[in-house]
Amino acid sequence: MSAETYDLRGLNCPLPVLRTAKRLAGMASGAILVVETTDPLASLDIPAFCQQDGHQLISAETTDGGHRFTIVKG
Repeated sequence: MSAETYDLRGLNCPLPVLRTAKRLAGMASGAILVVETTDPLASLDIPAFCQQDGHQLISAETTDGGHRFTIVKG
């Protein structure tokens, strides 16, 4: 299954988590979403969101100016 990339760079807390949740809600279970963000709090918020909502965080990487998260919808 190919991954969808969701560019949330430039958005600040809480928008990256809220938009990620909305995007995942419209995806099938097992779908992969790659989220890119520049919000420094996303490094805490996205993993916590995944754990709370039952999604699997495959990777969390630091990129130039931000973060990239690979999530499998639960």
